[in-house]
Amino acid sequence: MTGLVLGLVSRHGKGTAREYVFRHFRRQQLERFLPGLAKLGLQSEPHAVACALYHFHSNALGGVKTEFLRESATKAWVRYPPPRWIWHGTAAAAIPHEVSAAMLHGWHGHNGVSLGNPRLGFVCTGMTVDGMPGLEGYYLEHDRALKPEERVRFAYGEESMPRARKMPELDSAAWPEERLLRTRRSYAVEYVRTMLRVLPEVTGSHAELARVARLVGLQFHEELAAMLGMTTNLSEGTPESAQLYAHWLEKMLAGHGEDVSREGASVRMNGWRLGEGIVAAGSAFLAWSELWAGACAAHDRFLRLDASCDAGAARWRFAVTCKT
Repeated sequence: MTGLVLGLVSRHGKGTAREYVFRHFRRQQLERFLPGLAKLGLQSEPHAVACALYHFHSNALGGVKTEFLRESATKAWVRYPPPRWIWHGTAAAAIPHEVSAAMLHGWHGHNGVSLGNPRLGFVCTGMTVDGMPGLEGYYLEHDRALKPEERVRFAYGEESMPRARKMPELDSAAWPEERLLRTRRSYAVEYVRTMLRVLPEVTGSHAELARVARLVGLQFHEELAAMLGMTTNLSEGTPESAQLYAHWLEKMLAGHGEDVSREGASVRMNGWRLGEGIVAAGSAFLAWSELWAGACAAHDRFLRLDASCDAGAARWRFAVTCKT
């Protein structure tokens, strides 16, 4: 997600990047906000409080640092302290204000609409990409209906979130580690699913995602291989090296929750959980597979990863071969 937005900013302009981020988070808001309120048991809370608590709990379950403070029944704060999860590391330096703000317009500013409360809006008092100590702001229930352009307001310098002495807790505090890890995986995977669906609406294809995915694979394979105790950058171009990479890929796909099997240097998936419900599944799969093609090149530059799919029959395959 970070790489895709950076790619859109640098190659397509911040207007395109802003439109993508807005559509990404609006789709997630429409699909997940109201069901999430019910699942978290927040329906009986005042609207401003319910919204801030939703962001606090849902992000905490995904492993994202978040803070919450209820100031009153009509005003409640949410804060995302640095480092910002979505703009990883130095990437924050390349995110324009408008692109970061698009997340708030896509999600936070629409919560009142979803709740049928035209008086509810979000006031942003700071964003990390503008050099402030976190993205923060408060939900406020006004005394009149808001115009669409008033649902998100920026008020830098107005005030900052007061000190929160104690954060609320969910039952998840007592969950086994495996359940927490599965929840965090689902949280992250949902970002990729949304990317695969939304990007063609903005750029007309998955081409930019394919380019970025390959770069991410090249950059992160060494780190992930080390986590699994496997070697990388072999430069051997042998059948043994091909099988070693296929073994790594099998582990990665299984970690994603996919149903996979391996025979030698060939990895097969029974269905594609990540791509369920995506209309252009074939195009999306080939773009996503560039992630693994980049990782293959980092593992051994004399190997090639070929991906094939039969979306109608739900058959997906990766084959590692030696370059000739």
